[in-house]
Amino acid sequence: MPELPEVEVTRRGIAPALIGRRLASADFYAPTLRYPLPHTARTEFVGQTLINITRRAKYLLLDFGVGHLLIHLGMSGSLRLLPNEKSDTPSTPPQKHDHVDLVFENTTLRLRDPRRFGAVLWLTGDVCKHPLLAKLGIEPLDPAFDALWLKNHLKGVKTAIKPALMDGHRIVGIGNIYASESLFRARINPRTPAGKISFARLQRLVPIIKETLLAAIAAGGSSLRDFIHSDGSSGYFQQQYFAYGRTGEPCRICGQLIREIKQAQRTTFYCATCQAR
Repeated sequence: MPELPEVEVTRRGIAPALIGRRLASADFYAPTLRYPLPHTARTEFVGQTLINITRRAKYLLLDFGVGHLLIHLGMSGSLRLLPNEKSDTPSTPPQKHDHVDLVFENTTLRLRDPRRFGAVLWLTGDVCKHPLLAKLGIEPLDPAFDALWLKNHLKGVKTAIKPALMDGHRIVGIGNIYASESLFRARINPRTPAGKISFARLQRLVPIIKETLLAAIAAGGSSLRDFIHSDGSSGYFQQQYFAYGRTGEPCRICGQLIREIKQAQRTTFYCATCQAR
């Protein structure tokens, strides 16, 4: 699943080409993805000019002034920018797994989603109050996310630190890849109860989470199985992995073999020596 860095890379990739452009048409090639597509609402946003594109957690929000198109990439979705053959006609016809075309002047934004777990919704009013967004936690790149904030929000939490970091009601966007990588870099055992981690270690962990996410964004994200950039290129942060996906390979620090365990139905990768406590 695309995580926060991949979604942020997508946002940065599409924003310059689309902001300030008028939406000429919206073509939906299926009735529904994870939720019904906004077929009947098209008259509300087609013809409007895109004002801004922001990100909340793993959601993209296309602001048309009169409302927002919310886009989630789901498990396998990606957004591509395509040149238009004519001013309002995509140069490439949609294929089997292409479900949405947002046709702007000269450029089309196409959603491809083989597994159909993505979403495109039309929201009016205060988007922060929508059920998908209302209960989301703090952004890990927000300056307010610091060691003291984390200490206060982990107080008494018996859940292991790895799934605690991935709880989107607490902190958004730290998915499986970046939780594993951050804990390795902070030398924290992923099985440690979250509420028992000392403040000193949290002071080390929080900057590492931010550094790891920013490094991934700078590297264009990770080239996940189904994820590509808006221009069709790939990210390369996976070349910097210390733990994730390296089961049975030697630790880049100590040489011991990387192990894996299951936590909250997800695979955790760690070094038993470097992350002994």
